[in-house]
Amino acid sequence: MDVLSEVLATARTGSPASGLFVRHAPWGRAYPKIEGAGFHIVLQGTCRLTRPDTDPIALGVGDVVFMLRGVAHGLVDQPGTPLTETAGPADLRVIEGPGPAATLLCGSYQLAADRTHPLLTELPEVVHIPARLGTHAALRAAVDLLAAELDDPRPGGDAAVPALLDLLLLYILRAWFTEAEAEISGWAAAFADPGISAALRGIHENPEHGWTVESLGERAGLSRAAFAKRFTLMLGEPPLAYLTRWRMITAARLLRETDSPLSSVARRAGYGSEYAFGKAFKREYGTAPGQYRKAGADPVLAGV
Repeated sequence: MDVLSEVLATARTGSPASGLFVRHAPWGRAYPKIEGAGFHIVLQGTCRLTRPDTDPIALGVGDVVFMLRGVAHGLVDQPGTPLTETAGPADLRVIEGPGPAATLLCGSYQLAADRTHPLLTELPEVVHIPARLGTHAALRAAVDLLAAELDDPRPGGDAAVPALLDLLLLYILRAWFTEAEAEISGWAAAFADPGISAALRGIHENPEHGWTVESLGERAGLSRAAFAKRFTLMLGEPPLAYLTRWRMITAARLLRETDSPLSSVARRAGYGSEYAFGKAFKREYGTAPGQYRKAGADPVLAGV
């Protein structure tokens, strides 16, 4: 599995949620700060995304906004319109009014808070992906399919909608990383770098392997020193520190989602003994692997 797919598979938990909303101007909708990841997509009309102490973001048809950390914000038909409603689970789908309509596709994702990958934390508070002709065709296709399923529910929709929401999340992140590839550091730059991306694939595909800086450098086609310098510059931590982090994230997922014995989890995380694995895991999570498993369901980020 490639790096981005692995990160999403590890972080995602629970069921995503989504809905279509139609508002006629004037309208203003407040979204309080929550522990959640959510998105808005404009299907018809225009609106503004507002936040305290920041300039409004103008949104038009096809624009996508994604918020990993659930920042407080509002959506309004135009600047100056007050926020007269607050988003909630029992919201009306359509609110009539004298002005033009805006149709919004909104949704949320639950993520395992204790398995958040640095790839995700690198994202800005609000990711805005403008609709530009000829760009991000897969994202546009996923939006169209999801909107059609929600607008006209049909047999199989309960299976189709969650799958489309997962695809949508992938395509949103892929679009953002594509637009950020010009940066010289960060995950977008790492994905665009053939050597660093090859080393990352090795770590993610085979975390139990006895990787060294030298062997990862060989996979990247670089000398040990050149690889370590480039990896650290791009991702903000040395290769073996990242390897340990990913091993612990992998172990946490296995402990919560499988009944594999601790010895098996230790091996999958690259440790030859339960004792060494237990020490490393406790250093990362503050609790022993067995206690972590017994603690029950993941703490999750509530949906928008």
